[in-house]
This record gives sequence, structure tokens and C-alpha cells, in this order.
Amino acid sequence: MNTGLLRARQTKYVAYATVYVLVVLTAVVIANFLANRYNKSYDATSNKRYSLSDQTAKIVKGLKQDVIITYFDQSTRFDHAKDLMGEYKNLSPKVKVEYVDPDKNPQEAREAGIKNYGTAVVQIGNKKEEAKSMAEEGITGAFIRVLKHNTRTVCFVAGSGEHQIDDSGRNGYSQFKELLGKESYEANSIDLLQKAEVPGDCTVLVVGGPTRDYQQPQVDAIKKYVEDGGRALLMLDPPLKIGRSEVADNDALNSLLQNWGVTPQKDLILDLNPIGQLLGVGPQVALVRTYGSQPIVNELKGTATGFPLSRSIEIKNGDKTSVQKLFDSSDSSLATSNLSSNAVDPNDPKNKKGPLTLAAAGTYDTGKQDSQGRFVVIGSSSWAANSFLKFNGNADLALNTIDWLGSDEDLISIRPKEPEDRRITMTRAQLTWVRSTSQFLLPLLVIVAGVSVWWKRR
Repeated sequence: MNTGLLRARQTKYVAYATVYVLVVLTAVVIANFLANRYNKSYDATSNKRYSLSDQTAKIVKGLKQDVIITYFDQSTRFDHAKDLMGEYKNLSPKVKVEYVDPDKNPQEAREAGIKNYGTAVVQIGNKKEEAKSMAEEGITGAFIRVLKHNTRTVCFVAGSGEHQIDDSGRNGYSQFKELLGKESYEANSIDLLQKAEVPGDCTVLVVGGPTRDYQQPQVDAIKKYVEDGGRALLMLDPPLKIGRSEVADNDALNSLLQNWGVTPQKDLILDLNPIGQLLGVGPQVALVRTYGSQPIVNELKGTATGFPLSRSIEIKNGDKTSVQKLFDSSDSSLATSNLSSNAVDPNDPKNKKGPLTLAAAGTYDTGKQDSQGRFVVIGSSSWAANSFLKFNGNADLALNTIDWLGSDEDLISIRPKEPEDRRITMTRAQLTWVRSTSQFLLPLLVIVAGVSVWWKRR
């Protein structure tokens, strides 16, 4: 009887084990089948580091013709690019990917002008562009260049104390120039003092924080350019009279903007929101988290931007202009008209209470078909400088503004994110505690628990 019972139990256990093995094998087979048929992944990183950006998705999903990405490398290294290439293929059926080994097919590599292993070429029709890197930024940049047929030039005005695109210091615009290059814009400097005329090849004109007054011929050149259908970004700082680097009032330029429906105020915005301290900025940096519905800022919802030493503006529609607010300062901000002293009284009844308009976008009716002037006015220029361009969403705002002005609305989005520095910085005492805990305390607890269990069983 006992022997029969034992055999029955053994049979039952064998049956259970067989069923479990079959279930596991079935699940593994199904998982592998689905993984081979459907290439899906989940990015659990905090900033979606391993997911393609909104900009890339917008461009690739909007393709109207087939695109071929050809990756040139040694056959044993094709796997290095397959994950990234697969992400692009998943976005649109119009994306095709080919892999070529230059050693096995040197003729094709020579025709494509390939000089290095690990190079990708994006092709639409007969037009090809080589990716500048094998990261999303490089591949998407090649997409943009191959889709845009005309050279686009951003002209930065120089000669009156503006930020310079060749200046790599904290106040320079060299990083702004570099960002523009990634979206296939050329950046040049022009001097309206030498020749009071905006060159015809300028896609967008940028006035970046002049510290000296513009002369009337300079202002007239900007006026003619926009009112003839040109596009301009004007960033004007408050006329501070503190220290050795005073900012001129620039009344002639302000008068032009007023005629267009934008009136820069002679004030300085201070943001008393304590969140600024958590982000490492002081009250002279206006923080923005809410935006209007204009295309430039539609994609910035939930993203903070910061504007050092900013002024407020007032807007209204004009006879030939339509002006739309982009964003305001926070409710906790105020504007002081005391521009000649560092001592500011937040309780001064003369202060204007926030929110205050910081930026606006406008259009000018030229009266010509398919010819519309566009302009953007922002009451700060340092937000786009090297020291502040990488602050949260500032870089996206800068490129979105240029894209809208240049009628490249299809490029307006959030760009590829830079890798976050997730390292933990600890003091020497904290390192000693972590080392002691992991090397001695935890092993000791395991030993004590083991001895305790052994003693109880004994």
C-alpha cells in the first residue's frame, strides 16, 4: 500500500513537472516568435535616452517618398547599428536600411565617397547626405539636409555690441551657431553700419542684444527687410545703467517695433519664485513654464525656460501686423523701473506685478501673394548665449524660433536629448560608510542570520 501510494505521488510529481516544463517552453517559443515578428522596446530611462526624439518621429513619419539608409562597415560590426536603424524603420514603412561591407563591395563604397568604417548615408531619389555621426543627432541631421533643397542662412547683426557667433566665451553665441549647423542652417555675421542693407540670401535676420544705439539707416534696413517679406528675431535687453557695460536705450529700434505692435518696456523683471533657487538661478532669471498656443512654443508644454536680465513688452495688433504672445513671466515676478542700482525693493508700489509678457511673434502683411513678413521679439538676449543655452528648453526654443521664422514649421519639436549625468557624488565620509556597509556589515548580517537559523534547527 505504501509502495503504491509512493508510486502515485511520484507519477503526480512527474506529471506536474512535465506540465511546468511544457508551459515554460511554450511561453519561450511564443515570446521569441513575437520578438522576431514585432520589434518593440521599452525605454525606462528618466529622459528617454534610448528613444528617438519627437523631432525625428515628426520628420520620419511625415515622409512622402522612400528613404534608403545605407550603413557602411565591416560585416562583423553591422550589429553596432542595427538597433538604431531598426528604430528608424519602425517609425515609417518608407524607410529602408541596407548594410554594405566596403571591403567586400569597394565599388559601392567608392561611389558613395566612404572614407571611414561606421558611416551612414541617407538617400532620397538621387540626393544623398552623409550622417555626421552614428547617433540620432547625426542621422536625423542627414534626413533634414536631404529633405531641404535650398541653402538657408541665418544672418547675425554685428557692429553695435551684439553677441557674436564666433565668441566661445560665456556671452558668445558660438553654441547657438553650432545648433543651427545641426539643422542645416549656415550662420553669418553682417554689419549694417558698413552697408545699411540686409543681404538677399538671409533666410532669418537675428539682432542679438545690441548694447549701443542703432543708427537710423540700420533701423531702416531692418524695417525694409521685414516689410518686404523678410524674417527677423530681435532680442533686446533692458537698458541697464549699472557698471561699465551699460545698455543703450535704442529708441529708434524700439520705435520701429512699436509701429509693428510690440513696445519694449524700460524695466527689469525679477522672479521671486523659490523654484529658481532649486534650479540654481537667482531672481534676475525669469522662469517660464506656461506658454501660448503659437507654433513656436506648442511643443514646449511642461518644459521650463529661463531668461536672464529680461524686460517686459506690451503687444497689440497694428494696421498691417498681427501679434501673438508667446509666454509670460510667472505670477511671482515683478518688474522694476530702477535700472541704475542693484538695490531693488520688492515692495516698492511702483513695481509692476507679474505675470508680464516676455516674448511675442508677429506677422506683417506685405500686400503681396505668398509673401509675409515675420518677426519675433524677446525681452532678453542672454538666454541664447553659451552660458544659458543649455538650460532646460532654451535650445529648443531657439531652434523652434528660427524654424518658424524660416517657414520650416515641420522641424519644430523637441530635439534629441543629451545623455544625463547620473553619477552620485559623495563625500569621503559617505564613501567610507558605503564601503564599510557593503564589505563588512551586510556580510556579517548574513552570517549572523545563517548561524541563527542553524542554531534553531539544531
